[in-house]
Amino acid sequence: MSSFNSTIAVTGLNATDNPGPGVAVIRSLRADPEFHGRIIGLAYDSLEPGIYAADLADDVFLIPYPSQGSEALAARLTEIQKRAGLDVVIPTLDAELPLFISLEAQLADMKVGTFLPTRDQLDLRSKAHLAALRGKVEIPVPATKVINDASELYEIHREISYPFFLKGLYYGAYRATSVDEAVHAFHRVVAQWGLPVIVQEEVRGDELDVVAVGDGRGGLVGAVAMRKTFLTDKGKGWAGIAIHDPVLMRLTEQLMGALRWRGPCEVEVVATKDGGYHLLEVNPRFPAWVYLSAGAGINLPSAVARLAAGHEVKPMRDYRVGTMFVRISLDQIASLEDFERITTYGELRRSAGSAQ
Repeated sequence: MSSFNSTIAVTGLNATDNPGPGVAVIRSLRADPEFHGRIIGLAYDSLEPGIYAADLADDVFLIPYPSQGSEALAARLTEIQKRAGLDVVIPTLDAELPLFISLEAQLADMKVGTFLPTRDQLDLRSKAHLAALRGKVEIPVPATKVINDASELYEIHREISYPFFLKGLYYGAYRATSVDEAVHAFHRVVAQWGLPVIVQEEVRGDELDVVAVGDGRGGLVGAVAMRKTFLTDKGKGWAGIAIHDPVLMRLTEQLMGALRWRGPCEVEVVATKDGGYHLLEVNPRFPAWVYLSAGAGINLPSAVARLAAGHEVKPMRDYRVGTMFVRISLDQIASLEDFERITTYGELRRSAGSAQ
């Protein structure tokens, strides 16, 4: 790839035990030897750990939570653009995507590039509409039902057998083996993420994931498949290995074609013992393990940043099978002065010549 000098803003700096993808996206951008631009971190809370890693973002700005609406976000991004000179923004969290998609034209007027799906594409791949993909891809989709009232759980076993999962529209998954567990899980999901709640049949097997980038015309820019080798108690991958799986790649290409997907996504699949595959989810953003793509030789965050900036990116297919990631936890030292700056002023400027 050619030299790349843009200023890129990235969200999702909450690198906890259930990390957001932002830190991994920034690390991938930094790993591109042709990238010579600046990174702007966009955070929602002053205690997001990624704020305080000095080798990640040149500057960090707080932005309003998605619940505050598109006008608040637009106003804040306009202010950040004036102060930091953004060229590209890469949102990395499910809940913020509808806002950024709604602001795509306004950001373009501000000379800020994005590479995002349309709202129709976003809705089509949602957990609530996943069953609509049946017949469009050569893979079974688990039985799924969208509910809005806990009373529906007393009859749902007639359609979906126990055990099954109850999921939030964006995040969260709880396994239920009885109606009492299902009702309890329903209220936990609603308390965290609101309605509706998605009930999905459990499919047992090995979880395989693909991080992919669609070109928006039905084609695939690039993809890396991974098998999780260690899970946390929340079911999150703490270690994984890049694999070669032609069937999984063909499925990913079919999904990109059926959705005409534009931008990054994560395809979650379960491989059963009988050799079958079942599509669990299509998450509309980079996963937290996306740094594996850069390590394996296909730097997908860099590709998205370049596409958002209007550059051409050739399709990427070959990556180093057997490349592993193993996540670590560490204590990061931060200064009280930096914490006070981000809390009081909503920004932390590290760039040379930046006014604090």
